[in-house]
Amino acid sequence: MKIVVVGGSGLIGSKTVARLQKAGHDVVAASPNSGVNTLSGEGLAEALREAEVVVDVANSPSFADEDVMAFFTTSGRNLIAAETEAGVQHHVALSVVGTARLQESGYFRGKQAQEDLIRAAGLPYTIVQATQFFEFLGGIASSAATDGTIHLPPAAIQPMSSDDVAAAVAEAAVASPVNGVIEIAGPERFRLDELVRRYLEAKNDARAVVTDPAARYFGARLDDASLVPAAAARLGIIHFGDWLAASAGRA
Repeated sequence: MKIVVVGGSGLIGSKTVARLQKAGHDVVAASPNSGVNTLSGEGLAEALREAEVVVDVANSPSFADEDVMAFFTTSGRNLIAAETEAGVQHHVALSVVGTARLQESGYFRGKQAQEDLIRAAGLPYTIVQATQFFEFLGGIASSAATDGTIHLPPAAIQPMSSDDVAAAVAEAAVASPVNGVIEIAGPERFRLDELVRRYLEAKNDARAVVTDPAARYFGARLDDASLVPAAAARLGIIHFGDWLAASAGRA
C-alpha cells in the first residue's frame, strides 16, 4: 500500500520509513526538505495522492508554548483536510503517554490539541502514545539544568528505544484503525532522577542530579502515574543498559 510518513526524515520517521519499505510498501517520506510542509500546506495534496495511510510523527521545531500549540493545531488541520480530500483510509499519529495528565505543560497542551483534532476529524485513526525515548534523556537533563545542576523529581518513568517506537508505529500503520489509543513503553521502570543520573554517568557528564520532588518536567508537576502507561501497554524489547552499551559502541 502507499503510506505517507509525515516527519519522515526525523529520528522516528526515518526508522519507520525503513521498516515499511523493507516490508514492501510504497512509502513517501514527507518533510519540508522533500517539499511537503504541513504548516503552509505546500506539497500536501501531491504527496497524499492515492495514499491509503498517513503516519504523522512530526514534532514542533520549537518547544515554546505558543509555537508548540500553533504547530500541532495548524499542521493537524492542514493534514486532516488534505487526507479527507485524498480519501486516506487510516491516520496514525505518534503522541505521548500521559498527555492528558500533563496539561500544566505547554508542550503537552499542544499534543492534547493534536489528539483532539484527530478524534473529531471523522477519519479512521490510531493514536500511538509512547513513553519517553532513551535518545531524549540528554534533552530532559538540559531542560532541568540550573547553574550546572540538574533538578528532577523521583517520579516513575518507563522509557523506550526509538527502534521500538518505530516498530510499533510501523505495525500500527499496516493494521486496521483502532479509533482509539495504543500505549507503548519500555520493558523496565525507573525513577526519573536515577535514570538521568545513570545516563549522565555513562556519557561522562559530570553534572550533578539533585532529587527534587517539587521540580517540574517541562512545566508539569509529576507523580508516579504521570509518565507511565496502563497495564495493557505494549512493551518494547530493548533494555536501557543494552541501549547504553550500543550507543557507546557507536560513539
